[in-house]
Amino acid sequence: MSDLFIIGASGTKAYRSAMAAISENITNASTEGYTRRSVTTVEAGSSTATMAMYIARTNFGGTEVKSVNRATDPYLDAAVRATNMALGSSTARLRWLSDSETALNDTETGVGQLLTGMYQNMDKLAASPNDNSLRVTTLDGISRVAQAFQQTAGDLQQVSNGIATEAQSSVATINHALSVLADINNSLLRAQPGTSAYAQLLDSRDAALGTLSSNLNIDIGFGTHDQANVTLNGQSLVQGSTATTLAVTANSDGTLALATGDGTALAAPANGTLGGLFSAADTVTQRRTSLDALAVQFVTKMNDWHAQGVTDAGAAGAPLLSGTNAATVTALITDPRQFATKSSDGTANGNLLTVSATLRGNGSVEQGWTSLVAAQANLLSSTKAEQTTAQNRSDQAVAAREAVSGVDLDMEAADLLRVQQAYSGCAKILQVAKETVDAILQIM
Repeated sequence: MSDLFIIGASGTKAYRSAMAAISENITNASTEGYTRRSVTTVEAGSSTATMAMYIARTNFGGTEVKSVNRATDPYLDAAVRATNMALGSSTARLRWLSDSETALNDTETGVGQLLTGMYQNMDKLAASPNDNSLRVTTLDGISRVAQAFQQTAGDLQQVSNGIATEAQSSVATINHALSVLADINNSLLRAQPGTSAYAQLLDSRDAALGTLSSNLNIDIGFGTHDQANVTLNGQSLVQGSTATTLAVTANSDGTLALATGDGTALAAPANGTLGGLFSAADTVTQRRTSLDALAVQFVTKMNDWHAQGVTDAGAAGAPLLSGTNAATVTALITDPRQFATKSSDGTANGNLLTVSATLRGNGSVEQGWTSLVAAQANLLSSTKAEQTTAQNRSDQAVAAREAVSGVDLDMEAADLLRVQQAYSGCAKILQVAKETVDAILQIM
């Protein structure tokens, strides 16, 4: 009779655990990073006892909960981390390359179109070299090009600053995830495998790994009690309960540098959000360098062209511009009488007639600007395509994982009904056992 009580009690306990797992699944159906739980029950170990006359007797133990399981697939989890890594990189690069293209400003207020307008004004002035209003317009066009160089340089500087700020934020997120992962590793050593608490720790571990992989191209290994060990290009970031922090700094040219918290220099990350930011920072630095080169070329060529001409008063053309980079380009002449439109032989428009041959054509600032904008546009276009592909791959990987790890409410409802009926059956066993014992006691 005692076996009935044991069987009924063990059944109600086991199915109560199963109902708790199903309830947890239903509650967390929309929780990001949650992995579906299930309970495995096994027959309780039977025991044998040696009775009088050496007759073996079996005592049945009912059922017991063997483990609380997570519906996971290591391959699918790794695929999600890998695709999120690529998505993080392409998304970061797409954002900042888009901002870079905006900063280059190939509109009517940008360097390129203002250069073309300036040359057109010079052509008009060549047709009427004594028209004072055309001289003022031409000098104003030169000044506007100089201002456009300054504006573009300032806008690209803001992009570099923005990248550095986001990189700092990304590293802060990484350091927090590293610290959390080290704590989880420590807790896993103390938790009992197969329990609900252990499953929750594994969910938190995978969430931390997901955060890290979306930001950084890490390598992951698993040790005792499912502890996660993380490295970056051979540098250990998490080993057991020990975490190594990272630090990022912005160089004077706008590029980024990565190091550990104690100052050990690390190679630039190749993937993840932080890797994308490093790549974007390098690209923006290249654009700024190219812009500075064009600005210096513009200043030099314009001054050389102006110096070969003479003013109406017969004086040699003074420098039109100054500046050693795009941010410092400044127009120097505003007085139309100082504009050297004449050639050295006294031809009124002689110097203006050399503009096309001297300032335009192959290797000119105008052509260099076109090449700069085209290079940026091509890179942005390829990055958009890459980001779209990365997004599709990530969506597919997540969907495949969700098919295994996600919660289906219809299935959970069916399981809950089944388990409730089983629980009621076990409770009925206890009731029958109790009624039987009461009947026996009443007979006695």
